[in-house]
Amino acid sequence: MNLPLEYMEKMKALLGEAYEDYIASFDAGRFYGLRVNTLKISPEALQETGVFRLSPVAWCPTGFYYEGEERPAKHPYYHAGLYYLQEPSAMSPAATLPIEEGDIVLDLCAAPGGKTTQLGAKLKGTGLLIANDISAGRAKTLLKNVELAGIRNAVVMSETPEHLAERLPNFFDKILVDAPCSGEGMFRKEPDMVKSWDADMLEFCRTEQAKILEACGPMLKAGGMLLYSTCTFSLEENEKSIGDFLENHPEFELVPIEKKNGFVPGIFPYEACARLYPHKLRGEGHFLALLRKKESEGGKAVLGEEGKWTKQMEPFREFAKDVLKEMPKGIYKIYGDGLYLLQEGTPKLEKLRVLRTGWMLGTLKKDRFEPSQAFAMGRRREEVKNVVDFPLDDDRVIRYLKGETVEGEEKDGWTLVCVDGFPLGWAKMQKGRLKNKYAVSWKWE
Repeated sequence: MNLPLEYMEKMKALLGEAYEDYIASFDAGRFYGLRVNTLKISPEALQETGVFRLSPVAWCPTGFYYEGEERPAKHPYYHAGLYYLQEPSAMSPAATLPIEEGDIVLDLCAAPGGKTTQLGAKLKGTGLLIANDISAGRAKTLLKNVELAGIRNAVVMSETPEHLAERLPNFFDKILVDAPCSGEGMFRKEPDMVKSWDADMLEFCRTEQAKILEACGPMLKAGGMLLYSTCTFSLEENEKSIGDFLENHPEFELVPIEKKNGFVPGIFPYEACARLYPHKLRGEGHFLALLRKKESEGGKAVLGEEGKWTKQMEPFREFAKDVLKEMPKGIYKIYGDGLYLLQEGTPKLEKLRVLRTGWMLGTLKKDRFEPSQAFAMGRRREEVKNVVDFPLDDDRVIRYLKGETVEGEEKDGWTLVCVDGFPLGWAKMQKGRLKNKYAVSWKWE
């Protein structure tokens, strides 16, 4: 690989004698990873299916390597949201941030959703997860991955960090910032990134990182924690960014990250941080810094109103009587023709660019309710009365995912279609035929 001369000189200065080992790592094959979605299945249970040859990722309890010739993205279990395809070192930020059940969490630079879905699994359906990406286009991909994972307690947004800081002061227990960066740690995996590397890009990223960190400060509660990460080796974008932030914010302190599984200390005097190098572990490059906010001041976010049941929502009650074993609990809200279920403690979100407020249950159409794809993916087989459960080797699984009408023997009405007990989507049974309601934009190709 033709690396820029300036970059090579910087890496020589950074790594010293280890530079040759780093360069040699470019001749090694890249590593392929998937992370199990524990909202749906345990790591042990996925392994027991035997569908892929898996070996564990040391720093992520739910992460695994798979063989490069395997194609887990073309498998029904992927469409059931049982796992997320993720480069192994990219699993480290969300694995390092100590999430507790009930936390209010922000993933600030969240697209395409790998870290968001990892955080959502760690919350186990409790608390609140706000996933944001400033790019509206990328936020749409983020939204799909949140829905595919079956996360019920998430709000998906596309806002600037500065605007969020104005509206949500002292609101979050934990914040993850996987900051935009020069991507030096991804050169082996994505060689095209080398072409865009130059001093101007580094300076641009450095400026953006400073703005993002500055916005995070006021959003975090006293005692809250912030995980800053990049996929670059640049001293300027890593330790220097953190050092400048700490110098301007004495209310923050670094929390040491355990150095094991190939993690090495940050550059002096920031050894509490962690660096991941491809010549030290089975993955690409990453940088991690964990900070704690010691004290706080300023206002608080305005919480949303309590939900009120309205006559317009009655079609959902009728649907629930016929299809569900019990009504979902939470705050019911109507936005447009959509019915949503919000978590307790969701803040007021007016004048913010929100793609999805909570769990979208479906749409209200005159006197009827039609369930959404997100509602299917967030359900469990045992929560629904009428279920058709195809074994993995049944050709109707792929046919259903392609949008075809398939045969069934269940009673007429709304039916949850599953593979091996894991929901794929909705269908409407009519006289032994399942009229396909799988999301058009999700269809198997």
